[in-house]
Amino acid sequence: MRLGEVCLLTNDVVKLANFYKTLLEINNDSNDETHQTIIAEETMLTIYNDGSIKNNNNQNMCIAFTVDNMEKEYTKILALGAGIIEKPTRRPWGTVNMSFYDPDGNVVYLRSFPS
Repeated sequence: MRLGEVCLLTNDVVKLANFYKTLLEINNDSNDETHQTIIAEETMLTIYNDGSIKNNNNQNMCIAFTVDNMEKEYTKILALGAGIIEKPTRRPWGTVNMSFYDPDGNVVYLRSFPS
């Protein structure tokens, strides 16, 4: 069994999708207000409005991405105006991690494995 999809439920698909398209440097050529696929590879990332009102108190989930250049990504995240939880920090096990909030308050982690 493999993880097939991570779907972020939102009240504003366009706003959240645009944030992730900028963050991930992806253009899906969509402005759909109900559902957008951001990553369509092995594990999909989708943004969806199922019609229910979301409270954006997303306290029980996070999403993590592995990046090559943490400084570049950190600069991009600052430009997006995301709320920084933790600046890039080297962990005892060797990775460099950072965390921030997306526009809906989801916690997002970036990690890199510097040599």
